Order: sequence, then structure tokens, then C-alpha cells
Amino acid sequence: MKLFDVYPINDITIVKAKGSYVWDQEGQQYLDLYGGHAVISIGHTHPHYVQRVTEQLNKVGFYSNSIRIPLQEELATKLGQISGRPDYQLFLCNSGAEANENALKLASFHTGRKKVVAFRKSFHGRTSLAVAVTDNPAIAAPINQTDNVIFLPFNDVEALEECFKAQGNEIAAVIIEGIQGVGGINEASAPLLQAISKLCKKYGSVFIADSVQCGYGRSGKFFSQDYAGVDADIYTMAKGMGNGFPVAGIIIAPQLKAKHGMLGTTFGGNHLACAAALAVLEVIEQEKLMANAAETGAYLMEELKKIPQLTRVRGKGLMIGFDVPDSLKDLRKNLLWRQRIFTGEAKPNTIRLLPSLALRKKDADEFLEAIQEEILAMETAEV
Repeated sequence: MKLFDVYPINDITIVKAKGSYVWDQEGQQYLDLYGGHAVISIGHTHPHYVQRVTEQLNKVGFYSNSIRIPLQEELATKLGQISGRPDYQLFLCNSGAEANENALKLASFHTGRKKVVAFRKSFHGRTSLAVAVTDNPAIAAPINQTDNVIFLPFNDVEALEECFKAQGNEIAAVIIEGIQGVGGINEASAPLLQAISKLCKKYGSVFIADSVQCGYGRSGKFFSQDYAGVDADIYTMAKGMGNGFPVAGIIIAPQLKAKHGMLGTTFGGNHLACAAALAVLEVIEQEKLMANAAETGAYLMEELKKIPQLTRVRGKGLMIGFDVPDSLKDLRKNLLWRQRIFTGEAKPNTIRLLPSLALRKKDADEFLEAIQEEILAMETAEV
């Protein structure tokens, strides 16, 4: 049997990882500024994380949600404390797409409505509802297509107001990334997020803050939407929540009521997942990683803006994007193969940086030196 060929693969096999670095089977070291799609939040193989997961595995790895799992309650308490939302409720699942799927379903249950507002260049996942609210027809199968989704221009408050004026009583939810990831590191403006909050309250709709990539401290605040001073009704989380262990969740405002059977999951909230998620929160808190993300990210963006060939340097904390000209279209590839640095991309010409929140200034300096060296080499080769 062969693997189903859906991923473009770099011919690199990672066999060891620590902090912000990984090593291949040949012993070659790489600086990891992508964190496996923004997943590595506290650094690879953090000792506390490894200990927490190992100790739990030696006790019990899994049992279903048909029994009481105190680790879930411990996680809910810690998450409420660190996120600043102690009165919210937690539902645990396995992936970002599943988190968004459950958030949309819950919004529809709560309102009795079907329509959802989403935004251009959005990415919310690949499962049925999540891909329906994702602005990429290439990954939506015919069965995913629905007339219930309204796509609006990003950061257009007037278009949002007009939409609610015309259809507000039919809208179950508005779903938005605080900072679009796959779409190219586009930050939702404070006026847009404030308008969503106001209109959802006015029309009885549910405000879903997709924080799968831009949440969990990556922006320098726990949720990037916090910069706008608003509270969403539901926040979705995954990526950095388990530092590589598959765990996700939604936190739900008190006015949305639970009912037995309305949501469910086999693996969500299992013992190992909760141990991993607790370890991540403990390290974020103890090592002040949100402050580090804000400080190191600000430094990195400030220095990137000094490089004249890079344009539109943007982001918050350690969620950073910048554009490169066509003459440097191979920059990301050369950073990987010549400088041994992993980065991400967004088509057509954006490089994305999504490193561990524990990224050190010396790691940032290593990248800044490498990118300038590579740009110089590429420009010299053109002459």
C-alpha cells in the first residue's frame, strides 16, 4: 500500500527536535520558524511537557467521556484563568476543523438559524461545515457547497452592517480569524471585530472567534481578538494547544446552554490530551511565553522592516508575514535548502513565520542574518 499523495513533500526526515531546532537523519540542524503549521507553542520536546505526558501514559492513556475525567476539569480551570474567561464553558475535541465544526453547529442549535457570515481569504478547516465557510473553492467538494454561507470583504464594516440590515434575523453566526493565517497574515481590524460584537448582540447571532492559529498566546495576548477589546461568544482553539499532541476545543459563553447529546466526541478530552494541554498552559504561564512572543515578535518585525526588499511586514507577536518580489520568489526555498531554516508561505508571495512562543532573540538574529545573506546572494547571482 502507498500513501495517498495529497501533500507536497520536502525530502527531509526529522529524527530529533529540541526548542526551536530540529535535526534530520544526517545530523543536519535546522532552525524551525514554522513550528509544523503553528503547532509547536512551547518548543520541541520541552522537559515539563515530556514528563507530564509520560507520567500520564504510565497511569492511563485513554478512557471515554462516559466517565468523570478530573484532568478535563483541571484543564478547564487553568484555561479559564489564563485566557481571562473563567465563566466560559469548555468542550474538548481533536482538531481545528472539528472545533470550528462544533462551534458552527452550536451556534445553529442556539439560534435555530442556518446562515453564517464568513470573510474573503478565510480558512477554517477541511471538514464539511468548516470548509463551507473557507474561501477556497479548490478544497470544497460539491457536497460541501451551500447557499447558507455569506462571504463578505475582509475588514469592510459597511458591508457587514448592510448584510445584517438585510438578513440579520437569519444569521446564526459570524466566524472570523483574528489574524488570517493561510490567507496571508491579515489582521482583522478593531472596528470590524467591534462591529461583529455589536451586531451579533443586536440580532441575537453568535460571534465565533476562530483562534485556531492566532490564539493560545501567539499574538502576545491569549486571543488575538483581545486587542480589539471584545468578547466573542465562542472561541475555537487547536494548533498550539497540545504542542503537537492532537487536542482542540471551544470555549463557550455562559448564555449558550448545553444539552446532553448535542455535541460529542470519542477521543476529545482524553487523559493524554488533557495532560499535554495542561503542560502547555503551565509552561506558557511559568515561562511568561505570551510576553516573550510579544517582545521577540516586535523585535523581529522591526528588524524585518529594515530590509528594503521585503514589503508589508505585518502581524502580531510571533505570527508574522511579509511579501517578497518576484525576483526573490525562491527565497523561502533557499532559506530551507541553503540556510536550513523552516518557514511557511501563503500564495502567491508571502512568507509566514510561526515559531515557538519560546523563540529567543538569538534565534531571531540567526534568521535575520540568514535572510539578508540569502537576499544578497540571490541579487548578486542576477547581475
